[in-house]
Amino acid sequence: MEVAPDKTMIPYRSILAGAAIVALALTGGTAQERLFIPAFSDPQQHPPKPDPATLNAIRFVTEDDYPPFHFALPDGQLAGFNIDIARAICEELQVSCTIQRRQWDLLAPSLADKSADAIVASIAITQQTRQTFDFSLPYYATPARFVTPKTSPLADATPETLTGMTVGVVAGSAHAAYLERFFPQSKAQTYDDPAALRAALRDGGLDAAFGDGVGFAVWLNGADAADCCRFKGGPYTESRYFGEGVGVAVRKGDAALRRALDHALSRLSRRGVYGDLYLKWFPVGFY
Repeated sequence: MEVAPDKTMIPYRSILAGAAIVALALTGGTAQERLFIPAFSDPQQHPPKPDPATLNAIRFVTEDDYPPFHFALPDGQLAGFNIDIARAICEELQVSCTIQRRQWDLLAPSLADKSADAIVASIAITQQTRQTFDFSLPYYATPARFVTPKTSPLADATPETLTGMTVGVVAGSAHAAYLERFFPQSKAQTYDDPAALRAALRDGGLDAAFGDGVGFAVWLNGADAADCCRFKGGPYTESRYFGEGVGVAVRKGDAALRRALDHALSRLSRRGVYGDLYLKWFPVGFY
């Protein structure tokens, strides 16, 4: 993977200028942990409210096989974080909407043939996808995180504390490139895929693992992790390595809908609705 050269490590860089992170204190016994809810709209900027007369019903399309973001319930209904975000947008804009499932390779054509207006399916905002779509503001991003065994004596995960430590990472990934660049004194152990990396960490073969924060959060909250591990340090959000985030995709040139989505997402963040949905679907937060 090609990445731009950098001479400084910026481990807590915001995805957008002025983005806020809200900290909630959760207490259990004598221990106190801090849960962070990301916010991607600049609190100093307020995208204008669209004229209701210009808004039509929004036809969203998505997939149904990427839990907890979008998936089908036993009765066939769609559920997940992306689904709830789409519904909250429509409530904020006070417009009706539909959310229909499509196969992945039919999502972009559904915008092109105007059978849909927006895609809410965890499409990353990249230079390549910008050639096909316009995007709303990001409504989530995937930070990189370190995970260590709960028995680890490490107080933090930094280049200094991880010197000489064996850190697992997926071979050829952006995480591997970042680890090599900014944690050169660690002993990188590479794995073919995230499942193998997580298994090695759970089974005691690593001092730490470095990878996709969302995948780790879902794993830590599931039975496969066997309550073995916890996040340590970070989050790491350097966009040159880990992307610009995920937004709602719309047709190129559909500025009116894009601006309406930006207004709704900004309002959902300021009113706390976004935070409620984040906590609902990610009880082990990825930030």
